[in-house]
Amino acid sequence: MTKTESLTVSSDIPDVRPRDEHNVRLVANVHPPHWVNPEPAKRYNLVVIGAGTAGLVTAAAAASLGAKVALIEKNLMGGDCLNVGCVPSKSIIRSSRAVADVRRAHEFGVRVSWGVEVDFSAVMERMRRIRARISHHDSAARFQELGVDVFLGEGRFSGADTIDVAGKRLRFKKAVIATGARAVEPQIPGLAEAGYLTNETVFSLTERPRRLAVIGGGPIGCEMAQTFCRLGSEVTLVEMSSQLLIREDPDAAHMLTEVFRREGVDVRLRTRLTRVTLTGGGKELHLETEGKHDRIVVDEILIGVGRAPNVEGLNLEAVGVKYDRRKGVLVNDRLQTTNPRIYAAGDICLPYKFTHTADATARIVIQNALFMGRKKLSALTIPWCTYTDPEIAHVGLSEKDARQRGLSVDTFMMPMSEVDRAITDGEEEGFVKITVKKGTDKILGAIIVARHAGEMINELTLAMVKGIGLGSLSSVIHPYPTQAEAIRKAADAYNRTRLTPFVKKLFAHWLALIR
Repeated sequence: MTKTESLTVSSDIPDVRPRDEHNVRLVANVHPPHWVNPEPAKRYNLVVIGAGTAGLVTAAAAASLGAKVALIEKNLMGGDCLNVGCVPSKSIIRSSRAVADVRRAHEFGVRVSWGVEVDFSAVMERMRRIRARISHHDSAARFQELGVDVFLGEGRFSGADTIDVAGKRLRFKKAVIATGARAVEPQIPGLAEAGYLTNETVFSLTERPRRLAVIGGGPIGCEMAQTFCRLGSEVTLVEMSSQLLIREDPDAAHMLTEVFRREGVDVRLRTRLTRVTLTGGGKELHLETEGKHDRIVVDEILIGVGRAPNVEGLNLEAVGVKYDRRKGVLVNDRLQTTNPRIYAAGDICLPYKFTHTADATARIVIQNALFMGRKKLSALTIPWCTYTDPEIAHVGLSEKDARQRGLSVDTFMMPMSEVDRAITDGEEEGFVKITVKKGTDKILGAIIVARHAGEMINELTLAMVKGIGLGSLSSVIHPYPTQAEAIRKAADAYNRTRLTPFVKKLFAHWLALIR
């Protein structure tokens, strides 16, 4: 059986496993065992509950502007991103890419005669080392140096302008709820009894699961399915819908599915997990696919079926803050809750739960809460990326989204197989697809499938934010050869559509006159 060391939270100090030097360093930074909460100020300009990305950015920015700020965290500062999300996942994804590159080395004329051996414990130890190194940026000591009063403990509203934490009462002029979200726990018969992993526990593994079932084909499920497969696990990926990454372009999802299957991931679409039983051989999953039943036995189950907002325990009712247990705290377009003195930012109130979105919403809250700003959430252009290989990056409306809104569009697609750098890199799988308003070059959205799609999408996001049309990107000189040249090629394709028969006839007439 696979050894799983879980991350649990005691009433005082979080118990992060395994207890090696890296995790000791991590906890020393983001929940110091001997931390003494300060004496509260008479009144704070801003009290922030939750020290994930949204809370940290809010607190640091407000303090830098001269506000008196208190920051409350009951678990680990840094939130999901540092501890159980972006940082650990991208660390092991990088290891899995190294494995994939070595396995393909012969395609580049490089012979690795001794084969590939994955040291899973070393992969996870590297992840813990990187996480501990980065944790200084989110540490209690650093935020104290920035002028923030850091309180470790569980905060809850106790009155119209007060929050209680660890036996102390903090008075505020404005407050921000930034308590984030957690993994959804599906109610499937036998699942709890059999035991399962989520993103909050999978990074505490110290031994590789020989057989792993991943339930949910969203970003977390897809990233971890491919990663663990490359690291040597036998992986089955179970998704109820007809495609992986249901929010994404169908062409992109289909391409990724084919990549997964080629690499050895057993992808089960239109499939649901009905129950789990324990057997002598492991955990038996009962699956149903379009009326047909099947059973597989695995050593570990990773659940990735969504996130639930952390609204419990805050006593929101006492301060008139409305919330929904599935959607989170309800906010208006300026991120103000139903209590005008209280704002929210990050995963607690957003449908798209990304670190960079949490950061962006924190900046909106600072301006609106402290400076009577009128910044709007709806004004944001939000890109995102799923870090599979190839990556899938997205910004704005897809072609399908635009048509559902009744918009007439044109779409320009450039396969990576027609980009010289992608060919030389052996990374031809993918494409750039850009959607514009019909008859114009106004960019409505884009999808990029490429190994470095997350880096490439920024050019298109900037163009959308600044109102730069697709035609203008054709005149931007891109270094040759780069994979981002696919964007310029798509822009060239748009410009060619402007050469109508009538325009071509005019050009021909002009050229005849100047001969």
